[in-house]
Amino acid sequence: MTWTISNPELSQQALLNMESIFALGNGYLGVRGNFEEGYGEDMSTIRGTYLNAFHDVIEIPYGEKLFAFPDTQQKLVNHIDAQSVLIYLGDEKEPFRLDHGTIISFERRLFMDKGYSERIVHWRSPEDKEIKLTFRRLVSFTHRELFALHVRIEPVNYNGQVRIVSTVNGKVKNYTNPNDPRVGAGHAERMTVTETGVKGSDAYVVDETMASKLRAACVTRHRLDADADVQLENGAGEVTYTATLSLTGPIGFTKYNLYTDSLRHGQDMIERGIQLQESLKELSFEDLLAEQTEYLNDYWKSADVVIQNDDQLQEGIRFNLFQLLQSAGRDKHSNISAKGLSGEGYEGHYFWDTEIYMFPVFLMTQPDIARQLLLYRYSTLEQARARAREMGHRQGALFPWRTISGTECSSFFPSGTAQYHISADIAYSYIQYHLAEQDQDFLLSYGAEVLIETARLWADIGHYYNGAFHIDEVTGPDEYTCCVNNNYYTNVMAKHNLKWAAKSCSILKSYDAHGFQSLRDRLGVTEDEISAWAKAAEAMLLPYDEALGINPQDDTFLRKAVWDFENTPEDKYPLLLNYHPLTIYRYQVCKQADTVLAHFLLEDEQSYETIQRSYEYYEGITTHDSSLSSCIFSIMASKIGSMDKAYEYFIETARLDLDNTHGNTKDGLHMANMGGTWMSIVYGFAGMRLKESGLSLSPAIPKDWEKYAFRLNFRGRLIGVSIEKDGVTLEIVEGDAIEIKLYNEAVTLKAGQPVQKSLAK
Repeated sequence: MTWTISNPELSQQALLNMESIFALGNGYLGVRGNFEEGYGEDMSTIRGTYLNAFHDVIEIPYGEKLFAFPDTQQKLVNHIDAQSVLIYLGDEKEPFRLDHGTIISFERRLFMDKGYSERIVHWRSPEDKEIKLTFRRLVSFTHRELFALHVRIEPVNYNGQVRIVSTVNGKVKNYTNPNDPRVGAGHAERMTVTETGVKGSDAYVVDETMASKLRAACVTRHRLDADADVQLENGAGEVTYTATLSLTGPIGFTKYNLYTDSLRHGQDMIERGIQLQESLKELSFEDLLAEQTEYLNDYWKSADVVIQNDDQLQEGIRFNLFQLLQSAGRDKHSNISAKGLSGEGYEGHYFWDTEIYMFPVFLMTQPDIARQLLLYRYSTLEQARARAREMGHRQGALFPWRTISGTECSSFFPSGTAQYHISADIAYSYIQYHLAEQDQDFLLSYGAEVLIETARLWADIGHYYNGAFHIDEVTGPDEYTCCVNNNYYTNVMAKHNLKWAAKSCSILKSYDAHGFQSLRDRLGVTEDEISAWAKAAEAMLLPYDEALGINPQDDTFLRKAVWDFENTPEDKYPLLLNYHPLTIYRYQVCKQADTVLAHFLLEDEQSYETIQRSYEYYEGITTHDSSLSSCIFSIMASKIGSMDKAYEYFIETARLDLDNTHGNTKDGLHMANMGGTWMSIVYGFAGMRLKESGLSLSPAIPKDWEKYAFRLNFRGRLIGVSIEKDGVTLEIVEGDAIEIKLYNEAVTLKAGQPVQKSLAK
C-alpha cells in the first residue's frame, strides 16, 4: 500500500529513526513518533513535541568576537510532553512495555491519506497476562492546537484490574550532540514549569522559556468509554490522570491535548485551551479521523504525484509530500525549518531551503500556503533592514542566513552571514509567486517592498569596475568555497532581483498609480534609483571562462587545485566533519550545486551549450555532502537529455529519510530534499518552467517508468499532467481555459478537452 508507511523494527537505531518518520504535525504543532510507554531503561530516545517558531534565546559563545557577530541565537524548544500513557495489569509494579514480557506481534503504520499513525501490539506480560493494544494518534489539520491519541485495550486471556496512568509533563529538555554541528551542542534545559493545575476535568501545565520569556500551555482532557475510578492529581511539574477499572472486554481511552502559546494566543492560554476543549467535546476520535481524511482528500487532489508500477518510489514521493504539508507554517510567526517539526536538527532554524526547495511545491499545489510563507518573510523585513545597517550598508535589507524570529542566528559568518544570496533567494520566491498568481494587490502590499529593499542591498554592496557590476566577499550555496568575489550564483540572482525591482515599479505604476505613489513616498523611491537598479542588472558581471566554455563558480575557483577525490576514503565524507574549513576552501570541491543551481533557476542567462559544459564540469568535483544537491543535478541532467543520470540522482532523493541514506534521520527529516524530490519530477522529468511568458512543459519519461502523473495549481486552474511512453496528456481538472506552452508551442487547455501529444525525441 503506497499510502501507508509500515515498519516492524524495534532496534535502538530503528526506533530513533522511526521517531522522525512517524512524526505528526500540522505546521503549528509537531509531535515525534515516540512510544506512549517509552522504551527500556538502557535505550535512548529523542522525545519531542514542538510548536513552530516557539523558541528561546541563547547566548553564542565566541573565543574572539568581532563587530556585528550576533550575540544570541534562537533555538526551537522541546515542549510539554503529553504523549505518556502507561498501562498496568493487576497489581504489577511494572507497566506494559516492550522490553518486558513477550511481544507476540507488532505492527506500526503511518496512513498518509488519512493523517494518523497506528501501533498494534499483541503482548504477554511476564505473568502470562495477554492483551492486545492499539495506539492511534493524530495532530489535527483542522484544529491546529490539537494532538489527540486513542488507546484500545482488548483482553485475550486476562480479565482483571487495569490502571491507565496518563501524564502531562512540563519538565522537558532538548536533545544535544556536541560532536555534530548540525545538532544543537548545548542548552538542553530551556523551559521551566510556571504553573500546573486542574480545572474541572481539564489538566493543564504552563511552561516559560528562560530567556525569551515566551509562555505555552497544554490543556488536556481524558475520555474513557467504561466505568472507572478516576483521579486527577496535580504534582511537581506535571499533572497525572489515573483510571482504575475492570477489563472484561475491549475499552477505549482518548487523550485530547491542546497546545496554546503567547505568540498566537496572548496571555490567557489556559482559558483559551479550555475553550477549545469545550468546542471539541462532541467530537470523538473517529470524528477527528474523518476530518483528517476530508482535509487530506483536498490536499492530495492537487498535490499527489503518481508513479506507476514502482511502489517504493510511489511510497517515497507521497511520504515526502505528506511531511512537507505537516511542516509548513501557516502564520506570520512561522516558516519551514530545516527538519520541519520532526526533530531538533539545526535547532529549528529557517534557511534559504524554504524559498528554493520547498516553496515551489506549495506554489504549484497549495498557493495559499505559499503566500503565507512569503508573509512570514515580510514580517521580518524590519529585522532584515536592521541587519543590513549593522553590516555596514547604508540601505537595503539583508535577510538572516538562519533564523526563527528574524534575526541572524549563524555564528560562523563565512558560511552563514556571508551567504548574501539569501536575500536574492527570497526575492526570487516573490517573483515566482507573481508569475504564478498574477496577484497585483499582493505585489503592491508586500512583494514590491521586499524586491525594492533587497535590490537596495545589491546596489549598496556592489560596485562598478571596468564597466561591469561586481559583488565581492560573499559565499554562494557551495559552503566548501567561502568569501569569494563574483560568485556566479549570487551575481545572477542579484541581477534578477535588481531587474524585477525595477519591473515591479513599472507594473504597479500601470496597475494602481495612486497606490504605487504611496509606496514610493513611504520608501523614498526615486526614478533615478529605479534606473540605477536596471543599469546594475544590465552591467552585472557573470563570470565566464573562454577556455572551458563554462561559468566559473567565482573569480578564483578555477585557479585552485582539484580535490584529491581518488585518495579520499569514504569514511572522510562529509568533508565538513573531517577537515578544517580552510583545507576545503583551498581546493576545487563543491559540497552541493552552486553554478548548476543558478543554471536551473535562471536558465535563460546562458546558452544551452554553456549550461551543459558547466554541468559536466561541476559534476566531477561535487561531493553531494548536502541533501540539497542531488535533486538539482537530477533536474539539470534532465534538461541536457541525460535521463539515465537524472534518474540516478533522483533515486538518491526519493527515499533519503525512509532509508536513512545520510545516517541522521533520527535528528529530523530533510525537508528541502523532500521538496527537491517533487522538483526532480516536475521541473526535471516533466520540464516545467514558470517564466514571464507563462507556464511551460517539456516532458520526458525515465526508461523504467510506464507512466507518471501530477497536477499543477496555476492562476486558479487545476491542470492535470499525465506522461506515458507514447505521449503526454494535459487537461483542465478545474477552472477556465488557459494557454500554456508544450515543447515551446502554445496550446490552449479547456475543460473537458484533453490535449495529447507525442513525447519529443
